[in-house]
Amino acid sequence: MENSNLTVNTIRLLSADAIEKSNSGHPGICLGAAPIAYSLWQNFLTFNPSSSKKFFNRDRFILSAGHGSMLNYSLLHLYGYKLSIEDIKNFRQFASKTPGHPEYNHTDGVEVSTGPLGQGIANAVGMAIAETHLASIYNKEGFPVVDHYTYALCGDGCLMEGIEYEAASLAGSLKLGKLIVLYDCNNITIEGDTSLTFSEDVKKRHQAQGWQIIEVKDGNDIKAINKAIKKAKAEKEKPSLIVCYTKIGYGSNKEGSAASHGAPLGAEGVEILRKNLDYPYAPFEVASEVYAHTKKAINRGKKVERAWKKMFKEYSEKYPELANEFIARMNGNLPEIDWDEVYKFEKDDATRGTSGTVINKLAPQIPMLFGGSADLNPSTKSNMKTAGDYSPENRAGRNLHFGIREHAMSAICNGLACHGGFLPYCSTFFVFSDYMKNAMRLSALMNLNVTYILTHDSIGVGEDGPTHQPIEHLTALRSMPNMKVFRPCDGRETAAGYEVALTGEGPVSLVLSRQTLKSYEGTGKSALKGAYVLSDSDKKVPDVLLIASGSEVECCMNAKELLKADGIDARVISMPCMELFEMQSQKYKESVIPSSVRARVCVEAGATMPWFKYAGLDGKIIGVDEYGLSGPAKQLFNHYGFTAENVANAAKEIIK
Repeated sequence: MENSNLTVNTIRLLSADAIEKSNSGHPGICLGAAPIAYSLWQNFLTFNPSSSKKFFNRDRFILSAGHGSMLNYSLLHLYGYKLSIEDIKNFRQFASKTPGHPEYNHTDGVEVSTGPLGQGIANAVGMAIAETHLASIYNKEGFPVVDHYTYALCGDGCLMEGIEYEAASLAGSLKLGKLIVLYDCNNITIEGDTSLTFSEDVKKRHQAQGWQIIEVKDGNDIKAINKAIKKAKAEKEKPSLIVCYTKIGYGSNKEGSAASHGAPLGAEGVEILRKNLDYPYAPFEVASEVYAHTKKAINRGKKVERAWKKMFKEYSEKYPELANEFIARMNGNLPEIDWDEVYKFEKDDATRGTSGTVINKLAPQIPMLFGGSADLNPSTKSNMKTAGDYSPENRAGRNLHFGIREHAMSAICNGLACHGGFLPYCSTFFVFSDYMKNAMRLSALMNLNVTYILTHDSIGVGEDGPTHQPIEHLTALRSMPNMKVFRPCDGRETAAGYEVALTGEGPVSLVLSRQTLKSYEGTGKSALKGAYVLSDSDKKVPDVLLIASGSEVECCMNAKELLKADGIDARVISMPCMELFEMQSQKYKESVIPSSVRARVCVEAGATMPWFKYAGLDGKIIGVDEYGLSGPAKQLFNHYGFTAENVANAAKEIIK
């Protein structure tokens, strides 16, 4: 059997055997798309498994159809990554290196976690943007320091998802010529033939969005696939969609059937596959010829990396400052930041406004800061005034206009973060985080440093009414592992939120007000602990604790004065970030919220659910557990009880 065909069939059988052994998985794409993946890895993809992600200028490969993870693992094993045959045998087993979907920073060689369909294409758009931006800054004549491609492999399901429409539209508008999507077109989904639901002309749609379309009539024709990829690489102004017509479950007794999508072939089915493909090797046996064949691609990548390192050494001698900055960026090292200046605020402002001030203090200091909004910069105040707009004409710009594409926006930021060299942020109204939730979850799952700027944080949106007033959103985001939700009460707390986002690990959601908030003495770096005593009682043990975040801190500060007039001594606690507070020592938490004080009032213009832990059995929560109303913000706050008088009365009732 000729080596290319033998390698393709080895990919197929390794995948089928692993899925059969685990009695779980998706063989269909592994069998049908194996020639596409082989052609790319063997003949085009630049990589070095010995260096893995340490080789910066490698090409990026994303399996957007993440359910076909076994295809990815077969490739990673055969092409020299740290994935053994034993790991392949442990596919989908507890704590294995080969989980059901590819996971970032878990399996060597996996560039991004995929599984929710369409996400991987949006991630790829982010990576392609990253490549163009870094190239525009660091490349000099004769020194192509940044010069690599981004490839994504997808299926019919990816192209049905709304996020792919969003991402593809932006990619075409931005003329991302080094983005290549390989489309495994087999016209099958779980429920059957795609004619049931998907009759659009995918080629014409992408063509209208500014893509080059290339067709491969026979997805088993490796020469035709090679020719298509060459053509895609030659196009510099348009992203390319290579449509490869394949048969799902190729070679099996379920070929062309939805039955091959998400279930093992069965022992008999795997033997039929072996016979149909004339594959003579036992389960998990790989012919020595295959390893010898794939080593050619490995050696090609090693040679490219050696040449790149030699070139970068010369670059470092000629452009030492740029080289040092580049190395620092790729290592994720922040430059020195004047945080004292960042924390300086002299006037009251909405926290969306103070956020804009902080961004523009940080932007000149942090070249890695890169992002924008879903068409809401004038409202979210997220524009870096001196950074320029990223566009096909100005790749060096750092303000990325995402258009009204919230879901793709978040996933593109994940791609920027996974690529390396960026601290990405994106912004929209808080209520629209619903559009972004799945990609935000993946930010948290991968523990990426993505900053979410979410403004218009409550019923304070006012006249726009319930469709634009977040109620349950704080609860939803706080429930995400690894997501820090930071709702500041003033400018200095906003600065603390940015310090957490830029110097810590994992994503941060900055939840910011539309309305002006009062600036208080004592706010600032104390907020880095998530909660702190903003205004203490005169007594050693307070009569009551008033706990709030964001705009409702002012209610508590004013209520403290009303209670003081009645002889009741209150402690006001600002809690901008519950997650950070829970990370503190028990001693610190007890010093802020003493367990001996059971009289507590928690105040926040959102759902009450997250506050029961802090209110305790005897406390009260003033929140909103119904959808809002349309009207002036002040009237709405009065209507829902966010007044100093109501907070004070709640405290008195508890103390009684």
